[in-house]
Amino acid sequence: MRKLALITGAAKRIGAASARLLHQRGYDLVLHYYSSAQEAEQLAEELEQIRPESVYLRRADLLDYDQLEALVNFTLALEGGVDVLVNNASLFYSTPTGQVTERDWDDLLGANLKAPFFLSQALLPGLRLRRGCIVNMVDIHAEKGLPGFPVYSLAKAGLVAMTKCLARELAPDVRVNAVAPGAILWPDHALAEAEKDNILLKVPLRRCGDVSDIAKAVAFLVDDADYITGHVLAVDGGRMLFS
Repeated sequence: MRKLALITGAAKRIGAASARLLHQRGYDLVLHYYSSAQEAEQLAEELEQIRPESVYLRRADLLDYDQLEALVNFTLALEGGVDVLVNNASLFYSTPTGQVTERDWDDLLGANLKAPFFLSQALLPGLRLRRGCIVNMVDIHAEKGLPGFPVYSLAKAGLVAMTKCLARELAPDVRVNAVAPGAILWPDHALAEAEKDNILLKVPLRRCGDVSDIAKAVAFLVDDADYITGHVLAVDGGRMLFS
């Protein structure tokens, strides 16, 4: 039976790097995307050239439960289930306290917590049958919060809690772990060089990480961590050593 992994938010950045590495390790992939169609199609073409008939694309707005359910049904129709679910898709933007709207709350909690939970739940029968695993993409700021980003931070904190709850509930059949990136990629909005320097001063390794660092952590938790569940692996250059 072929090994199948579903990666959400797979078109760019961390999602694409994780897709490339898992594909290299022999996994067939369902690449989920929402707005990045061109990047998703290019990635799928690249991987299909390496191993034909190994990649499937599916667009879905994970904030829309009907589309989330359609993604699940599409995936189940391929192999009857997945071996790996990587909950990577995320929504990230500033919501200063005092300016948070209900839409902000629904969108950030929906993308970062609700969608991963319902995807995990819907794919659970196949994951159990295959003794598969779930990897959630959290954030080092889930622990103490990123100033100006309270809703995003608490959504990721909820995802950490979900990781630990599901790890206990789904054992011994399904392992559930998380990766917490630190300074890996600068946000899409511009940061001043002084801001970047200030962030890196709090990173003992004194450099920004790379998406490949996160992809290797994902691959480790998928393939090489048979006795690890409920763990949050920080890939942050030592950033969490600072208060």
